Amino acid sequence: MNEKKIEEMFAELDILAKKLEDRETSLEDSFLLYKQGMELLKHCNEKLDTVEKKMLQMNGDGSTNEFPN
Repeated sequence: MNEKKIEEMFAELDILAKKLEDRETSLEDSFLLYKQGMELLKHCNEKLDTVEKKMLQMNGDGSTNEFPN
């Protein structure tokens, strides 16, 4: 499976939000769009957490250092 880039996921979330705002979208479709958006948002959060953990290491005094490569 080819994993989407974070920018692609944010663009998809933007499209879903616009569809949800459209008054022509049925209630049933709104529920499906909402579910898709929440699943995508969860995936975005997981990806961002992973990147953040790779980039930063918390020191005992609260300061951070970048992880060595």
